[in-house]
Amino acid sequence: MSYNSPFTGQVIQPTDVSFRAFNLNADIELSWPLNGNATDNYAARIMQVTPNAAGRKLYMPPANQTSVGTDALIRNMSAYSFDVVDFDGNVIITIASGKAWYIYITANPTTSGTWGVIDFGAGTSSADAGTLAGLGLIAISTTLNQAHPASTFINGYTFGSSDRAQTKVWGSGTGTVTLPPVSTVGNNWFMLLKNNGTGSLTVDCNLSETIDGGLTKNYAPGESSFIICTGTEFVTVGYGVSSTFAFTALVYPVTSGSYSLTSSEASNTIQEFVGVLSGNVTVSYPPVINLYIVSNQTTDNGYSLTLTTGVVGGSNAIIPPGQQATLICDGTNFLNANTVQAGATSLSLVNGSAGTPALNFGAETSTGVYRPGAGEFGISVLGTQRMGVTVSGVTVNGSGTFTTGISGGIFT
Repeated sequence: MSYNSPFTGQVIQPTDVSFRAFNLNADIELSWPLNGNATDNYAARIMQVTPNAAGRKLYMPPANQTSVGTDALIRNMSAYSFDVVDFDGNVIITIASGKAWYIYITANPTTSGTWGVIDFGAGTSSADAGTLAGLGLIAISTTLNQAHPASTFINGYTFGSSDRAQTKVWGSGTGTVTLPPVSTVGNNWFMLLKNNGTGSLTVDCNLSETIDGGLTKNYAPGESSFIICTGTEFVTVGYGVSSTFAFTALVYPVTSGSYSLTSSEASNTIQEFVGVLSGNVTVSYPPVINLYIVSNQTTDNGYSLTLTTGVVGGSNAIIPPGQQATLICDGTNFLNANTVQAGATSLSLVNGSAGTPALNFGAETSTGVYRPGAGEFGISVLGTQRMGVTVSGVTVNGSGTFTTGISGGIFT
């Protein structure tokens, strides 16, 4: 049968049918609505299609039996997607549930032809909201809403891109979780974290990346925050400090030279310094008012640990190895908070040593008094014992100068 006009030689235009509705209970092959066409499966300009299962196909008629520009608007009325294919079975478009697509022929030298497609969107606003929903968004009725689904975890975990906008609840004891690389999640990735467990939860960063300026951040039981990626680092928003566990601790390794604490690191009340010293160490703190409990747990190799605000003229604090100090920072000076114990009847000290006397001077920590052993009292000057007192008497190491003489006793 020829579809060319015997008068003009041009392709005969099919009769235009405005609307058809199909129940796609099986694959259907359409034909153009030509005069005398006996099939009921003819194409229309607007078609509503209702497939009863996924994977159904709607075959368009041969492209070379009509002219360029022949078109159809096809809408999916079912919960299942289906394929619109050309006469030879090549997929023109897959139409999802509730969606409508406009298709048209751009070239027709063969039965397959070439088809153009335009997305007409969803049939209803409810379906459109469902299509747009993703991480952090959920469709409720006809509107798109925020969503932060919560899940509890009890083991170490590394967060990823799929945790965007999720609420993660820690439900165990002490543990560590790891943030994803900044390059993986990019700017504006975020999540919500809550420590609902019984121990501290440490949030660790990837390699040298930081959270609030530090390599790690500690969450005590009951604490929570948003964690947001800026594209170069992670920051927290709404970090809630537990009223039960009010103190936080920083363990900071040092070896030699100068170090500067970030505001996040300096916000920890308890400061513990560790490491094997190979030289004198100076740690600079932000010049803010705060109270610190500092413990020097470094290996004593004869080197000092000095704390400073870096403000010119400010007083520094030197903490000997193996000792602790409670310090007040007034924004310029480090001041000893234990200079006077009101109402105390006694003061107990650690034994100390000649190099680090238990009672020493902030400007010269190797000079002071210490306990060399049982029943002994020693006085050290610049790390060397110069006097020892026992129940038997006094021992002086070195020569003595007595400006008014000595009386009494026997000298040997």
